[in-house]
Amino acid sequence: MTQLTEEILHQVITSRPENSHKGTFGRAVLVGGNAQYGGAILMSAEACIKSGAGLTTVITAEKNHGPLHTRLPEAMALDFSETALIHEVLKNADIILIGPGLGLDKDALILLKRILKNQRQDQWLIIDGSAITLFSNAHLSLNYPAQTVFTPHQAEWERLSGLDFIHQTDENNRSKQVLLGAKIVLKSHRTTIYDEAVAYYHNPLGNPGMATGGMGDTLAGMITGFLAQFEKNTDTIGAAVYLHSLIGDELAKENYVVLPTAISSAIPHYMKKYADERK
Repeated sequence: MTQLTEEILHQVITSRPENSHKGTFGRAVLVGGNAQYGGAILMSAEACIKSGAGLTTVITAEKNHGPLHTRLPEAMALDFSETALIHEVLKNADIILIGPGLGLDKDALILLKRILKNQRQDQWLIIDGSAITLFSNAHLSLNYPAQTVFTPHQAEWERLSGLDFIHQTDENNRSKQVLLGAKIVLKSHRTTIYDEAVAYYHNPLGNPGMATGGMGDTLAGMITGFLAQFEKNTDTIGAAVYLHSLIGDELAKENYVVLPTAISSAIPHYMKKYADERK
Protein backbone atom coordinates (compact mmCIF):
# COMPACT_ATOMS: atom_id res chain seq x y z
CA MET A 1 0.00 0.00 0.00
CA THR A 2 1.11 3.56 -0.77
CA GLN A 3 -0.59 6.22 1.31
CA LEU A 4 -1.27 9.48 -0.47
CA THR A 5 0.22 12.56 1.17
CA GLU A 6 0.50 16.25 0.41
CA GLU A 7 3.67 15.46 -1.50
CA ILE A 8 1.60 14.12 -4.41
CA LEU A 9 0.27 17.67 -4.94
CA HIS A 10 3.77 19.17 -5.04
CA GLN A 11 4.77 16.43 -7.46
CA VAL A 12 1.90 16.78 -9.93
CA ILE A 13 0.70 20.40 -9.88
CA THR A 14 3.08 22.61 -11.85
CA SER A 15 3.13 26.30 -12.69
CA ARG A 16 1.79 27.17 -16.11
CA PRO A 17 4.41 28.03 -18.74
CA GLU A 18 4.50 31.64 -19.91
CA ASN A 19 4.19 30.62 -23.56
CA SER A 20 0.90 28.73 -23.41
CA HIS A 21 -2.66 28.86 -24.72
CA LYS A 22 -5.93 27.03 -24.05
CA GLY A 23 -4.88 24.08 -26.17
CA THR A 24 -1.83 23.60 -23.95
CA PHE A 25 -4.01 22.36 -21.13
CA GLY A 26 -6.01 19.72 -22.92
CA ARG A 27 -9.32 19.14 -24.64
CA ALA A 28 -11.83 17.48 -22.33
CA VAL A 29 -15.22 16.14 -23.39
CA LEU A 30 -17.79 15.29 -20.73
CA VAL A 31 -20.80 13.14 -21.60
CA GLY A 32 -23.82 12.87 -19.32
CA GLY A 33 -26.79 14.63 -17.83
CA ASN A 34 -30.08 13.36 -19.20
CA ALA A 35 -33.29 15.34 -18.76
CA GLN A 36 -33.60 14.24 -15.12
CA TYR A 37 -30.01 14.35 -13.87
CA GLY A 38 -28.54 17.44 -15.47
CA GLY A 39 -26.98 18.63 -12.22
CA ALA A 40 -24.52 15.74 -12.21
CA ILE A 41 -22.78 16.68 -15.45
CA LEU A 42 -22.87 20.38 -14.51
CA MET A 43 -20.96 19.62 -11.32
CA SER A 44 -18.46 17.50 -13.24
CA ALA A 45 -17.97 20.28 -15.77
CA GLU A 46 -17.45 22.89 -13.08
CA ALA A 47 -14.80 20.78 -11.38
CA CYS A 48 -13.09 20.04 -14.69
CA ILE A 49 -12.90 23.68 -15.74
CA LYS A 50 -11.84 24.95 -12.33
CA SER A 51 -9.15 22.25 -12.21
CA GLY A 52 -7.63 23.90 -15.28
CA ALA A 53 -8.69 21.97 -18.38
CA GLY A 54 -8.04 24.22 -21.38
CA LEU A 55 -11.13 23.42 -23.43
CA THR A 56 -14.19 21.67 -22.05
CA THR A 57 -17.15 20.48 -24.12
CA VAL A 58 -20.24 18.99 -22.50
CA ILE A 59 -22.50 16.59 -24.39
CA THR A 60 -25.81 16.68 -22.55
CA ALA A 61 -29.57 16.95 -22.98
CA GLU A 62 -30.60 20.21 -24.59
CA LYS A 63 -32.60 21.31 -21.54
CA ASN A 64 -29.32 21.43 -19.61
CA HIS A 65 -27.64 23.87 -21.99
CA GLY A 66 -29.19 26.99 -20.48
CA PRO A 67 -28.21 26.15 -16.89
CA LEU A 68 -24.75 25.08 -18.08
CA HIS A 69 -24.07 28.32 -19.92
CA THR A 70 -25.49 30.38 -17.06
CA ARG A 71 -23.23 28.74 -14.51
CA LEU A 72 -20.25 27.99 -16.77
CA PRO A 73 -20.01 30.23 -19.82
CA GLU A 74 -16.52 28.76 -20.33
CA ALA A 75 -18.02 25.42 -21.38
CA MET A 76 -19.17 24.48 -24.88
CA ALA A 77 -22.31 22.37 -25.22
CA LEU A 78 -23.72 19.80 -27.62
CA ASP A 79 -27.03 17.94 -27.56
CA PHE A 80 -27.12 14.14 -27.71
CA SER A 81 -28.83 14.39 -31.12
CA GLU A 82 -25.95 16.27 -32.83
CA THR A 83 -24.31 13.12 -34.14
CA ALA A 84 -21.85 14.64 -36.63
CA LEU A 85 -20.61 17.30 -34.22
CA ILE A 86 -20.30 14.74 -31.43
CA HIS A 87 -18.12 12.58 -33.68
CA GLU A 88 -15.76 15.50 -34.39
CA VAL A 89 -15.54 16.61 -30.78
CA LEU A 90 -14.86 13.10 -29.49
CA LYS A 91 -12.26 12.49 -32.20
CA ASN A 92 -10.26 15.56 -31.14
CA ALA A 93 -10.53 15.02 -27.37
CA ASP A 94 -7.52 14.29 -25.20
CA ILE A 95 -9.72 12.89 -22.47
CA ILE A 96 -13.36 11.80 -22.27
CA LEU A 97 -15.53 11.45 -19.19
CA ILE A 98 -18.80 9.57 -19.63
CA GLY A 99 -21.44 8.74 -17.07
CA PRO A 100 -22.45 11.47 -14.61
CA GLY A 101 -26.25 11.69 -14.84
CA LEU A 102 -26.23 9.83 -18.16
CA GLY A 103 -29.02 7.41 -17.29
CA LEU A 104 -29.54 3.81 -18.33
CA ASP A 105 -31.66 4.01 -21.46
CA LYS A 106 -30.94 2.54 -24.89
CA ASP A 107 -29.50 5.76 -26.30
CA ALA A 108 -27.05 6.04 -23.41
CA LEU A 109 -25.82 2.51 -24.06
CA ILE A 110 -25.42 3.22 -27.79
CA LEU A 111 -23.33 6.30 -27.02
CA LEU A 112 -21.14 4.41 -24.55
CA LYS A 113 -20.53 1.64 -27.08
CA ARG A 114 -19.62 4.23 -29.70
CA ILE A 115 -17.10 5.92 -27.42
CA LEU A 116 -15.52 2.60 -26.44
CA LYS A 117 -15.26 1.52 -30.08
CA ASN A 118 -13.69 4.77 -31.28
CA GLN A 119 -11.31 5.45 -28.39
CA ARG A 120 -7.82 6.21 -29.68
CA GLN A 121 -4.74 4.61 -28.20
CA ASP A 122 -3.51 7.98 -26.93
CA GLN A 123 -6.93 9.08 -25.66
CA TRP A 124 -7.90 8.60 -22.02
CA LEU A 125 -11.39 7.56 -20.97
CA ILE A 126 -13.03 7.92 -17.56
CA ILE A 127 -16.14 5.82 -16.96
CA ASP A 128 -18.30 7.00 -14.08
CA GLY A 129 -21.79 6.65 -12.64
CA SER A 130 -24.45 5.35 -15.01
CA ALA A 131 -21.84 4.35 -17.57
CA ILE A 132 -20.32 1.88 -15.11
CA THR A 133 -23.69 0.19 -14.69
CA LEU A 134 -24.26 0.14 -18.45
CA PHE A 135 -20.80 -1.31 -19.02
CA SER A 136 -21.38 -4.00 -16.40
CA ASN A 137 -24.91 -4.96 -17.43
CA ALA A 138 -24.06 -5.18 -21.13
CA HIS A 139 -20.79 -7.08 -20.47
CA LEU A 140 -18.81 -4.62 -22.60
CA SER A 141 -15.05 -4.69 -23.07
CA LEU A 142 -12.25 -2.15 -23.34
CA ASN A 143 -10.00 -1.54 -26.33
CA TYR A 144 -7.40 0.37 -24.31
CA PRO A 145 -7.70 -0.60 -20.65
CA ALA A 146 -4.38 1.05 -19.71
CA GLN A 147 -5.86 4.42 -20.74
CA THR A 148 -9.20 3.82 -19.00
CA VAL A 149 -10.26 4.78 -15.48
CA PHE A 150 -13.37 3.52 -13.68
CA THR A 151 -14.59 5.61 -10.74
CA PRO A 152 -17.17 3.41 -8.97
CA HIS A 153 -18.66 3.65 -5.51
CA GLN A 154 -18.94 0.33 -3.73
CA ALA A 155 -22.31 -0.66 -5.21
CA GLU A 156 -21.09 0.11 -8.74
CA TRP A 157 -17.89 -1.82 -8.05
CA GLU A 158 -20.02 -4.80 -7.02
CA ARG A 159 -21.70 -4.71 -10.44
CA LEU A 160 -18.41 -4.28 -12.26
CA SER A 161 -16.30 -6.76 -10.30
CA GLY A 162 -18.87 -9.24 -9.02
CA LEU A 163 -17.58 -8.71 -5.47
CA ASP A 164 -20.20 -8.05 -2.81
CA PHE A 165 -19.40 -5.55 -0.06
CA ILE A 166 -17.93 -8.00 2.44
CA HIS A 167 -15.58 -9.46 -0.18
CA GLN A 168 -14.27 -6.09 -1.39
CA THR A 169 -10.91 -6.54 0.30
CA ASP A 170 -7.75 -4.97 -1.07
CA GLU A 171 -6.53 -8.36 -2.24
CA ASN A 172 -9.78 -9.18 -4.06
CA ASN A 173 -10.13 -5.70 -5.49
CA ARG A 174 -6.59 -5.80 -6.80
CA SER A 175 -7.21 -9.18 -8.45
CA LYS A 176 -10.31 -7.86 -10.23
CA GLN A 177 -8.45 -4.73 -11.32
CA VAL A 178 -5.77 -6.88 -12.92
CA LEU A 179 -8.44 -8.77 -14.89
CA LEU A 180 -10.04 -5.53 -16.10
CA GLY A 181 -6.69 -3.87 -16.86
CA ALA A 182 -8.13 -0.42 -16.20
CA LYS A 183 -7.35 1.86 -13.30
CA ILE A 184 -9.95 1.79 -10.52
CA VAL A 185 -10.79 4.70 -8.23
CA LEU A 186 -12.93 2.96 -5.62
CA LYS A 187 -14.86 5.65 -3.77
CA SER A 188 -15.72 5.24 -0.10
CA HIS A 189 -15.09 7.11 3.15
CA ARG A 190 -11.43 6.32 2.37
CA THR A 191 -11.00 6.16 -1.40
CA THR A 192 -8.52 3.66 -2.82
CA ILE A 193 -6.86 3.64 -6.26
CA TYR A 194 -5.83 0.37 -7.89
CA ASP A 195 -3.66 0.21 -11.00
CA GLU A 196 -1.24 -2.06 -12.81
CA ALA A 197 1.91 -0.55 -11.29
CA VAL A 198 1.29 -0.41 -7.55
CA ALA A 199 -0.64 -2.58 -5.15
CA TYR A 200 -2.92 0.34 -4.34
CA TYR A 201 -2.98 4.00 -3.32
CA HIS A 202 -4.88 4.78 -0.13
CA ASN A 203 -6.38 8.22 0.50
CA PRO A 204 -6.36 9.00 4.25
CA LEU A 205 -8.52 12.12 3.96
CA GLY A 206 -12.26 12.76 3.78
CA ASN A 207 -15.06 13.44 6.25
CA PRO A 208 -18.80 12.78 6.80
CA GLY A 209 -19.69 16.31 5.67
CA MET A 210 -18.74 15.23 2.15
CA ALA A 211 -21.53 12.62 2.06
CA THR A 212 -23.58 14.78 -0.29
CA GLY A 213 -25.09 14.15 -3.70
CA GLY A 214 -22.75 15.23 -6.48
CA MET A 215 -19.50 14.62 -4.59
CA GLY A 216 -18.52 11.76 -6.92
CA ASP A 217 -19.46 13.81 -9.99
CA THR A 218 -17.14 16.55 -8.76
CA LEU A 219 -14.31 14.09 -8.18
CA ALA A 220 -14.75 12.66 -11.70
CA GLY A 221 -14.55 16.18 -13.11
CA MET A 222 -11.39 16.93 -11.13
CA ILE A 223 -9.72 13.74 -12.35
CA THR A 224 -10.68 14.71 -15.90
CA GLY A 225 -9.26 18.22 -15.52
CA PHE A 226 -6.02 16.95 -13.99
CA LEU A 227 -5.47 14.31 -16.68
CA ALA A 228 -6.24 16.87 -19.41
CA GLN A 229 -3.25 19.03 -18.47
CA PHE A 230 -0.77 17.04 -16.37
CA GLU A 231 1.03 13.74 -16.93
CA LYS A 232 -1.44 11.00 -17.77
CA ASN A 233 -0.70 8.50 -15.03
CA THR A 234 -1.87 7.22 -11.67
CA ASP A 235 0.01 9.89 -9.73
CA THR A 236 -2.08 12.54 -11.45
CA ILE A 237 -5.26 10.66 -10.58
CA GLY A 238 -4.00 10.37 -7.00
CA ALA A 239 -3.37 14.12 -6.82
CA ALA A 240 -6.95 14.87 -7.89
CA VAL A 241 -8.33 12.40 -5.34
CA TYR A 242 -6.17 13.80 -2.55
CA LEU A 243 -6.89 17.46 -3.31
CA HIS A 244 -10.65 16.77 -3.52
CA SER A 245 -10.60 15.38 0.04
CA LEU A 246 -8.09 17.93 1.33
CA ILE A 247 -10.37 20.79 0.32
CA GLY A 248 -13.34 18.90 1.76
CA ASP A 249 -11.56 18.52 5.10
CA GLU A 250 -10.63 22.20 5.18
CA LEU A 251 -14.22 23.24 4.46
CA ALA A 252 -15.55 20.82 7.08
CA LYS A 253 -13.72 22.72 9.82
CA GLU A 254 -16.36 25.44 9.60
CA ASN A 255 -19.23 23.76 7.73
CA TYR A 256 -21.56 20.97 8.85
CA VAL A 257 -22.13 19.96 5.22
CA VAL A 258 -19.51 20.28 2.49
CA LEU A 259 -21.14 21.02 -0.86
CA PRO A 260 -19.50 19.67 -4.02
CA THR A 261 -19.77 23.08 -5.66
CA ALA A 262 -17.93 24.63 -2.70
CA ILE A 263 -15.05 22.24 -3.34
CA SER A 264 -14.98 23.27 -7.01
CA SER A 265 -14.93 26.96 -6.09
CA ALA A 266 -11.82 26.39 -3.97
CA ILE A 267 -9.84 24.32 -6.49
CA PRO A 268 -8.04 27.20 -8.30
CA HIS A 269 -6.85 28.68 -4.99
CA TYR A 270 -5.35 25.42 -3.78
CA MET A 271 -3.77 24.58 -7.13
CA LYS A 272 -2.07 27.98 -7.17
CA LYS A 273 -0.80 27.39 -3.65
CA TYR A 274 0.81 24.06 -4.50
CA ALA A 275 2.19 25.25 -7.83
CA ASP A 276 3.86 28.20 -6.08
CA GLU A 277 5.28 26.00 -3.32
CA ARG A 278 6.93 23.81 -5.96
CA LYS A 279 8.93 26.72 -7.39
